[in-house]
Amino acid sequence: MFKTILVPTDGSTLAEQAIHEAILFAKESDGYVVGLSVAEPYPFSPMAESSMTQECAHYEDQMLARARHNVQKVAEEAKAMKVPCEIVVEQSFSPYEKIIDTARNMSCDVIFMASHGRKGLSEFLLGSETQKVLAHSTIPVLVIRQHK
Repeated sequence: MFKTILVPTDGSTLAEQAIHEAILFAKESDGYVVGLSVAEPYPFSPMAESSMTQECAHYEDQMLARARHNVQKVAEEAKAMKVPCEIVVEQSFSPYEKIIDTARNMSCDVIFMASHGRKGLSEFLLGSETQKVLAHSTIPVLVIRQHK
C-alpha cells in the first residue's frame, strides 16, 4: 500500500484540495505526507543590466517565501489531523523534474497532484506540470481534478 505520499502545492485552491485528500489518505493508511513547493527562479537573461541583480534577488526571495507559506499549509493540516509530515521547499526552472526527484529522494510511494483540467490552447500556453509528471514519473500519480 502507499505509505509515503508526496503532495506538491502551488498554493492554489485546487492544490489545497489535493493536500486535504492526500492527508486523509495518509491518515486512513497510517501513512506519512511529504509536502513540496517549488519556487521558480528569476528568468535569467544574459543581456540583463547589472541593476537587475537586486530585482532578481528580491523576486527569488518572494518566490521562496511563497513556497514556504504553501508548504506550511500542508504541515498545519497534517498536524491538525495527527498525520506525520515533512515539508520541502526547492527552487527549479523545471518544477515537474523537482517533483519527481523529490518523490524519488524521499522514497515516496505515490504522488497526489492537482490538475485544473485545461485543454487545447490554454494547456499548451500555460503548460501542465501534472501532465509532465504523469509522462515522466515511474512512481504512481493520483490526480485530483477540479470539482465542477
